[in-house]
Amino acid sequence: MPGEVHYHDYLQLDKILNAQLPESQKLEFPAHDEMLFIVIHQAYELWFKQLHFETDSIIGIMKKPALNDNSPELQTVVHRLNRIVTILRVLIHQVDIMETMTPMDFLDFRDMLRPASGFQSWQFKELEAKLGLKFEQRYGNNYYTSQLRKEHIEIIKNAEKNSSLLQLVSSWLERMPFLKDGAGDSFWNDYRNIYQKSLDEAEKNNLAMFDEIFFPENKTLHKDQSGLNPDWLLSPASSRAALFIMLYRGYPMLQLPFQLLNALLEIDEQLSSWRYRHMNMVHRMIGSRIGTGGSTGKDYLKAAADKHYIFKEIAQLNSFLIERKKLPALPAEIEKQLGFVAA
Repeated sequence: MPGEVHYHDYLQLDKILNAQLPESQKLEFPAHDEMLFIVIHQAYELWFKQLHFETDSIIGIMKKPALNDNSPELQTVVHRLNRIVTILRVLIHQVDIMETMTPMDFLDFRDMLRPASGFQSWQFKELEAKLGLKFEQRYGNNYYTSQLRKEHIEIIKNAEKNSSLLQLVSSWLERMPFLKDGAGDSFWNDYRNIYQKSLDEAEKNNLAMFDEIFFPENKTLHKDQSGLNPDWLLSPASSRAALFIMLYRGYPMLQLPFQLLNALLEIDEQLSSWRYRHMNMVHRMIGSRIGTGGSTGKDYLKAAADKHYIFKEIAQLNSFLIERKKLPALPAEIEKQLGFVAA
């Protein structure tokens, strides 16, 4: 029988509570706010660890060759994605605590930190890679690892080589059994016509985007390629499946898949909010000065925030929605499948 577990020992509080070693305490005039600075960043790294734990578990489930859309496993994926969203909201709110420190308070110890910087958080960069941010999509490319230790760069590079959550979601969408093998040709032809009629004159390029994203193999449709994104990551089949889920999410069989897609968009939104709160905080603290790690400070953070959307292809699909009342009627057999009614 194991011995009794004590709260103090279980949480290893000796290690945690003695892990704050302010640089300013080594000098004659300790900076009061450095303790807050350390605790908040340590809390960030602990939350990053939990985000990795949740993401790894989701990737493990999504890697399975077959995932039943009406199964406890899909419910688990959605539940853990929503937990990730909630944790990200906490990270944003922690900025409120950090901003109780004034610029002058920060200057009391800022120069002692060089060249340490939040830019050296390898956990966050690895998390971005696991979610689906590709190397070529990163702002600054190689610069993002320029200040990391060799072993941490290897961790991030390995994450980039493995299947990301975005890639696994795309593969999962491709397996959706509805409207496959030519059965959906008439449906998508009808949908395209309805969508075309819904477009304003200023949106005329959207039809070319629709054809390129959903039916790139049909070259007769591609008369105008202007405005298309050559870096689209979702396959045509997964793009059609995701749009179908968004359109008919009211059916019981599609409710969980829709919640999954919506959670991914929420993750992107929360990550973006966190990046912009961080950027504004940096601008408030140091103005136009460079960061302690040597970056351009606010300017670098803004450029990265503008570019580092991970699930942007899923968000872009909202450009191709039509009014619910104009949706094409589904074949009776598909309606039965979507409603959990036995054939």
